[in-house]
Amino acid sequence: MLDANLKGQLKAYMANITQPIELVASLDDGAKSREMNELLTEIAELSDKVSVATGNDKRKPSFMIRRVGTDIGVTFAGLPMGHEFTSLVLALLQVGGHLSKAAQDLIQQVKDLDGDFAFETYFSLSCQNCPDVVQALNLMSVLNPRISHVAIDGGLFKDEVDARKVMAVPTIFLNGEPFGQGRMELEQIVAKIDSGAEARAAEKIKAQDPFEVLVIGGGPAGAASAIYAARKGIRTGVAAERFGGQVLDTMDIENFISVSRTEGPKLASALEAHVKDYDVEIMNLQKAAKLIPAKVEGGYHEVVLENGASLKGRTIILSTGARWRQMGVPGEDQYRNKGVAYCPHCDGPLFTGKRVAVIGGGNSGVEAAIDLAGIVAHVTLIEYDSQLRADAVLQRKLASLPNVKIITSALTTKVDGNGERVTGLSYKDRNHGTEHDVELEGIFVQIGLVPNTEWLKDAIALSPRGEIEIDARGETSQPGIFAAGDCTTVPYKQIVIAMGAGSTAALSAFDYLIRLPASEEAAQAA
Repeated sequence: MLDANLKGQLKAYMANITQPIELVASLDDGAKSREMNELLTEIAELSDKVSVATGNDKRKPSFMIRRVGTDIGVTFAGLPMGHEFTSLVLALLQVGGHLSKAAQDLIQQVKDLDGDFAFETYFSLSCQNCPDVVQALNLMSVLNPRISHVAIDGGLFKDEVDARKVMAVPTIFLNGEPFGQGRMELEQIVAKIDSGAEARAAEKIKAQDPFEVLVIGGGPAGAASAIYAARKGIRTGVAAERFGGQVLDTMDIENFISVSRTEGPKLASALEAHVKDYDVEIMNLQKAAKLIPAKVEGGYHEVVLENGASLKGRTIILSTGARWRQMGVPGEDQYRNKGVAYCPHCDGPLFTGKRVAVIGGGNSGVEAAIDLAGIVAHVTLIEYDSQLRADAVLQRKLASLPNVKIITSALTTKVDGNGERVTGLSYKDRNHGTEHDVELEGIFVQIGLVPNTEWLKDAIALSPRGEIEIDARGETSQPGIFAAGDCTTVPYKQIVIAMGAGSTAALSAFDYLIRLPASEEAAQAA
């Protein structure tokens, strides 16, 4: 199962295990059980603190990593390889007594949770968002004896997935009931089950002194802004709905200069770690609701958050990014995560052997159709324009696939379903005006981005597309308020461009601050 290089790395990690653990395997006669037995045997051979035992869990194949003589442990139903291999390594270390690097106040919050919480997470091995959820819940089950977690490979336990109507990953159940879908970090999960967490966070934010530079958004643009501002030695804060932004939902990144290939979550983690190298106040899980510009130049701008707290900054850098654009047709919201999906890498394996559609003929849409064609029965690609807009090399690849049908000049008009899941879609032929129905079980929407700027409509100038209008220095229509990244009128939405724009905005903010009249600055600070 593990090559020599991987074994060497794993053995080095496992030297950090301080307490004996056992791998309790529940197996049957199937091929996956034989693979699991081989994997667990190889792991046990790497440390004298690890042993293998026999269990009888209802899910086979599965195994529990348990601290010997205790109930502390985590369970994997399926083989945690691919993106989940890191989850396996961390689980071995944490059950084995190695301390987590999570913030101490967050660790204590988990330990203090009062109640019995039995979590189950369905993941796919190709999902880049799943490991964060699996790792967070695993850690919680190690920290608090009243919390348990089972990570389940949805591709392996298909009958269970169908019975529980799981059509997107990660999907989390708590005590048998749906709890959440999509990427969630430890802080988000804890906040959702700790009823007083939001109020405590709001009170903490209210106590914050004003910032010289306040960054709203924690994606590549926001991270670059924070780093460049903090390096000037001025008080800098970042308020983000989720640090990393849309990068967290990106699979492969192959055009980030000097890095041949990386993955979105890995880059997002590196961004946050780099920001934390400096004296930056990071306020995560905070969504902005209103911007109140300063009444006089040089005064403090105010950002009101959804939880009712507010933050002030002498300069503001808006880097709220963008989100997937929706079709806006009947049935789309009703069947979101019930057949309507936006991440083919994450959710594609759940549609193995089924018929699906991809909406959008740009690079993202065509790449999604190519990927899906390898695992589903049939792909119908629907494009509004008269021709596909993807790169020629991608179009040639798509055209070579026998189980793909391309429909152009088509307007999707409705998502059809049976109340529980998608059963098809309707589209209109734009050339002839005729209506058509397509029977299928999944729809992957890939039609671009929409900026996260609705909350700014009455505060600063926006383009007809809702993008923040900025000049060459990143400044908006309001003095002292700057913007950067995918939420702005910058023409190309790329990570490297967002980082450059964030750096520009921070440097411009600093230049703005040092040019304020000294007497006025002193008066405003008083």
